[in-house]
Amino acid sequence: METERTPRIVGVIWGLLVLNTLGSAGAVTIVPLPRSLIQMVTMGSLVAAFTLALVINARLRVRPNAYVFLLTLLLVTSVISSAHLESGFGALFRCFRLTLFVGTLWLLSRWWDGSLTFVRHHIRMYFAVLGSVALGLAISPGAALPDLYGGRLVGALWPLTPPQIGQYAAVIIGLTALLLLGRRIDRTSAAVVIVPSLVLLALTHTRTATLGLLLGLVLAIGSLLMTSSAARRFFTWSVAIATVAAVGFAGALQAWFLRGQSKDNFSSLTGRAKVWDALLAAPRTTGEKWFGVGLGDKSFGGLPIDNSWLAVYNEQGLIGVGLVAAFIVVLGGVALLRPPSLQRACAIFLISYCAIASYTEAGLGDASPYLLHLALAVSLLAAPAEAPAPGTPAVPRPRVPRWAQRTEVR
Repeated sequence: METERTPRIVGVIWGLLVLNTLGSAGAVTIVPLPRSLIQMVTMGSLVAAFTLALVINARLRVRPNAYVFLLTLLLVTSVISSAHLESGFGALFRCFRLTLFVGTLWLLSRWWDGSLTFVRHHIRMYFAVLGSVALGLAISPGAALPDLYGGRLVGALWPLTPPQIGQYAAVIIGLTALLLLGRRIDRTSAAVVIVPSLVLLALTHTRTATLGLLLGLVLAIGSLLMTSSAARRFFTWSVAIATVAAVGFAGALQAWFLRGQSKDNFSSLTGRAKVWDALLAAPRTTGEKWFGVGLGDKSFGGLPIDNSWLAVYNEQGLIGVGLVAAFIVVLGGVALLRPPSLQRACAIFLISYCAIASYTEAGLGDASPYLLHLALAVSLLAAPAEAPAPGTPAVPRPRVPRWAQRTEVR
């Protein structure tokens, strides 16, 4: 079956989306960067991504998919809730940003064909981000491991928080491990990605990312056990190593997991539970219950919400929560119905990771890395384009600029 060329510029567009979702708030960098400059860079990358996607897909050919359709409905809900300006004019700006983000995903959906192309783009871009973190650590260890964050690793060149770094490291570790398991990458290349990413993940002391990585890999590899002997061997060795580590290093693992916190602080999820209780107890009008107060900075009373479901409830109401639950359930259902494959395993890992992280991290209701991870899962679950039936007149392909073409055909 002949397949359409994937323009080389698609990888650049994906990288621009990654840059946009890095955010503008975080640690103090070695060279102070004005927040306005960072926002200009991140927003400019999104505008560039949408423009380039529009150039190479000028005929607006898209692949219908439930995920981006539900994101579009979530965008409509966000506009309705933000129009009241309870969250200020910033809410309308965030709606504009979400519009460009969703629009870019629609334009890129034309090339979602179930291949591993976007997985490789994903790993390369986030590995480059982690490279900047490692470089900052080498240049100024004090700035990269500040006391303000309890000695946890932060971005010293670009303002990244420990949870962000932990998330990026966990995702590319999981995807690279699955590519290695599926023999789509050699051991040396996999070690180059996995080993330094594991070190950075350990330095962040991020429990959510670590649990998401471990549980996501268990589910992903479990989906391959019936069809892959390599998956069975990998699973057996992993269980053995985990058992030895749990017995021999129980004290060290417990100390790393607690991060020096008291049991009371740990049981309240580092104070998150207090914010959640206050948010749920706050009085709301009927409109606020169903549509929320508009897109904001994912905080309540000046404190971060750190829960995707409550953040969506606060900003997009019960309708928003329903839409987010719908696309998580739809993606999970589609993944379970697909026959066992490496692509399905990668998708299961991404979906399960985002679902686990949603409990202590916000991001499922706005342009974020989590929505990008789920978009990657959609690209993996998409069925390849069918070849035309014999005797069907050939449909001319839209012309792609020469500068945007790849030299090889999948």
